[in-house]
Amino acid sequence: VQLQAFGGGWVQAGGSLRLSCAASGFSSNRYPVAWFRQARGKEREGVSYISFPGGGTYYLRSVLGRFTISRDNSKNTVFLQMNSLKPEDTAVYYCAEAQRRLLAGRWALSAEYDYWGQGTLVTVSS
Repeated sequence: VQLQAFGGGWVQAGGSLRLSCAASGFSSNRYPVAWFRQARGKEREGVSYISFPGGGTYYLRSVLGRFTISRDNSKNTVFLQMNSLKPEDTAVYYCAEAQRRLLAGRWALSAEYDYWGQGTLVTVSS
């Protein structure tokens, strides 16, 4: 399984970006996918998670109401729509796929994911 994350860029505070995570390879896009981010000097944190085929979602508390995760299974792609961006959202964003359904308390743990995309940089200026 290969994951490719793209859609990052530079945006002013209050702006929007949409990230995409395209999956390819054996059994691609038939499992839960999450977005993580890592800001400079900080640990990687889980941002959002979506189950397969897409009925369950989880979010980091600080992005609730601003970010929306979705997936288009026909295109093997997961999206992260990010609105009302803040400077503290600046980070490299990674998508990751787990090879099993995750419990609510474990979706934000990096170790639960088997495949990772290369990351895409999001920069939000104040």
